[in-house]
Amino acid sequence: MKAFIRVMKALSDPNRVRVLKILQQGELCVCEIQQVLGLAQSTVSKHLKILEDAGMVDRTRQGAWIIYSLADGSESEYAAAMLARLRNWLDDDEELQLMRSRLPQAAALRECAEKN
Repeated sequence: MKAFIRVMKALSDPNRVRVLKILQQGELCVCEIQQVLGLAQSTVSKHLKILEDAGMVDRTRQGAWIIYSLADGSESEYAAAMLARLRNWLDDDEELQLMRSRLPQAAALRECAEKN
């Protein structure tokens, strides 16, 4: 029951759903997610921690960067089911489409920082 509640609570916040939807496009670092959502770094980090605890996102370290991606669902059958469903939901949402259009600019932030 706890795993189910954890997933449902993770999905109860619109910004966490937005994070999952933009991660469908590929892996991102916190600064890229922050740029796309227009939220503070600390807020994005809190959302990512909740999603990670629910088994919905994974993180890996690449040098100085922590990179987030969608989990494969092996940690929680509930997370796997919801991630599969979410893949086909909300694609017509205008706000999400706008956020996806910001992804190339956000990716440029990491590329620029990596060069410096």
